[in-house]
Amino acid sequence: MELQTLIYLVVGATFLLYFVLAIVARAGTTSEFYVAGKGINPVLNGMATAADWMSAASFISMAGLIAFNGYSASAYLMGWTGGYVLLAMLLAPYLRKFGKFTVPEFIGDRFYSNTARVIAVIALLVISLTYVIGQMKGVGVAFSRFLETSVEVGLFAGMGIVFVYAVLGGMKGITYTQIAQYVIMIFAYTVPAIFISLQLTGHFLPQTGTGAMLTDGSNQYLLQKLDLVLVDLGFAEYTGTPDLMNTFLLTLALMIGTAGLPHVLVRFFTVPRVRDARKSAGWTLLFIAILYTTAPAVGAMAMWNTLKTVQDTDQIGAPEGNLLYAERPEWMKSWETTGLLSWEDKNGDGRIQYYNDNNEDFAAMAEEEYGWEGSELTVDRDIMVLANPEIANLPNWVIALIAAGGIAAALSTAAGLLLAISSAISHDLLKGVFMPNISEKNELMAGRISMTVAIIIAGYLGLNPPGFAAQVVALAFGLAASSLFPALMMGIFSKRMNKQGAIAGMLAGLSITLLYIFWYKGWFFIPDTNMLPDNADNWLFGINPTSFGAIGAAINFIVAILVAKMTTPPPHEIQELVEDVRVPRAS
Repeated sequence: MELQTLIYLVVGATFLLYFVLAIVARAGTTSEFYVAGKGINPVLNGMATAADWMSAASFISMAGLIAFNGYSASAYLMGWTGGYVLLAMLLAPYLRKFGKFTVPEFIGDRFYSNTARVIAVIALLVISLTYVIGQMKGVGVAFSRFLETSVEVGLFAGMGIVFVYAVLGGMKGITYTQIAQYVIMIFAYTVPAIFISLQLTGHFLPQTGTGAMLTDGSNQYLLQKLDLVLVDLGFAEYTGTPDLMNTFLLTLALMIGTAGLPHVLVRFFTVPRVRDARKSAGWTLLFIAILYTTAPAVGAMAMWNTLKTVQDTDQIGAPEGNLLYAERPEWMKSWETTGLLSWEDKNGDGRIQYYNDNNEDFAAMAEEEYGWEGSELTVDRDIMVLANPEIANLPNWVIALIAAGGIAAALSTAAGLLLAISSAISHDLLKGVFMPNISEKNELMAGRISMTVAIIIAGYLGLNPPGFAAQVVALAFGLAASSLFPALMMGIFSKRMNKQGAIAGMLAGLSITLLYIFWYKGWFFIPDTNMLPDNADNWLFGINPTSFGAIGAAINFIVAILVAKMTTPPPHEIQELVEDVRVPRAS
């Protein structure tokens, strides 16, 4: 069957499944809309949480970052998986025991302050909107390839799909949709990886294939060969040592940011009991580990296959060593249609040169000895996972499967984020602060309207993202780390933390982190509004904006503790509440 027809059939079937699940499990009450009636089985909730967690950044973009950055992208693997361990151990059971619908509701009640609740809502909206920009970029990438159109048209199509099943279904509909999306995603990610690992190294498991010897007769290991070829093209070694300070700070920001993400935390309110929250966290960790241990293999093998496509790795610099543009494979033509891959013939030889022309010494040598006048191939990193099966000439059904998986990844997390935004506005602001007597029907309507507005804003920002999907998501994690995580931690583990300390800490951490990010990424991520160029020469003490969340979190903790020491302790009943929440009951 023709590839495009097969993609339409497979992806269309998954859409039909999502719509049916959303309609059948449609939320009829606020409890079902916000927390699925607190009746989800821990194993199923583990799958849904994994789908919520394995966003476009994890599925589509992370392996692309690993492909182009090599070992220096390991911070994303360590931060996102390590953060989930933190979440499971330190926050999930206690928040479920507290028994509220949302993170701002916990903060408002624990710190006995509507002001604290409103600040938590603002933090949640900033985090979720930043995060959803990355998802919308992923939606655009996946849909553009599936529809064979521009990324803009793809993004609008994805917005329409999210609108139908997220606005209608609420948390109950989203949960069952995400269970189906997890199954689709994990098959879509691992099956092509197994095929490519067998093809390149003869190893069935991609995890072991990454460190195995190539079967091309070169008697070299995959990573060893990748290092040699990249260095020969002016790049850094794939396995080279990264910037340790930024790697440490980024890993820390991603870890503690994970533990403060509202759309993930709310999933632990959907299970019946506290012990189910603990079980759910364990199952989720198992389910996400399958993808996260496969990602390094996908990244390395995608980069190797891309290099082999455009460059004879044994004839670097030879006149016939580069691929003729006229003979480029079909996958390159398909991705050119989306605008995410492009070629410019800078030296007029009709061949594709791809190398590091930012390396001044290598670029000068390449121009003098090879006749190269600049790298001619531009590849958006976010296409690498989706293009990987096509690059490796895998069967059409595998390509169709990964198209469905990529779309499922972007849609699942976008839906969870939009629900977090919706509940923050309708439940935490309207019902919790401004309109406490609002009817359940009107609260549901407000939730759906706010979700619709959030989809429109996210779609607009997704057209002009401040980076690749995983980088944008890393910014959201930094914001969560600097604002909500310290307040949640101190709210659970410190009886002395009062409302004044929590409010001051959240404001300080969020403000300074936002300021630092906007300074280099542009005000409200609007292009060309940044105050300084976003590069290492201009960063304060060399700290990357994606890593700054760890600094913001430290500032939050310090300010909160100092202010709390200088003000009155919390009321006695709040201190008793903190003690009660920490008692580990099996209920």
